[in-house]
Amino acid sequence: MTRKLLIAGCAVLALSAAACSKKPETATPDANPAATVPTPANEAAAPDFATKAAISDMFEIAASKVALERSTNKEVKAFAQMMIDAHTASTADLKAAIAASGLTIPLPEALPQDKADAVADLQKADAKDFDKKFMDAQVDGHQAALDLMGRYGQDGTVQAIKDFALKTGPVVQTHLDKAKAIKDALK
Repeated sequence: MTRKLLIAGCAVLALSAAACSKKPETATPDANPAATVPTPANEAAAPDFATKAAISDMFEIAASKVALERSTNKEVKAFAQMMIDAHTASTADLKAAIAASGLTIPLPEALPQDKADAVADLQKADAKDFDKKFMDAQVDGHQAALDLMGRYGQDGTVQAIKDFALKTGPVVQTHLDKAKAIKDALK
């Protein structure tokens, strides 16, 4: 009986040692970051973070282009242009951070359906409600982006991408504050 317990104990120790020495996963060209839905617990993985950050930038640019066409409010239009410029730069910075990391992380080239639908909803919004809908989307989008940057800045696993998140977070905070101010002024 003692011998069986000793053998079982050794087997458990061997399995534990093997599990503890497992190397962390790294992104490869074949990795598909859209294969799983990231949760805050696994956003520390660089591909999940990069995908979400890129989608955030694409949405801000697309929504802001609609605002430039549809808004009649000069502050909303100025904010929209600022978003196009800032999020274009953010995407370039994200790509540079990915390159500096040495990883190959393919970024999405199109908005996912939910974000594409949100842009379509803005295009169809009643003219009198457009500015409020756009600024509501900006506040929500920038809060989500700020949360994303903060989480990766704290828990990120790839230093070059973590540095991007830490650098970008304060810029997103500035955009969020401006979006809230414009939204409040529309009431």
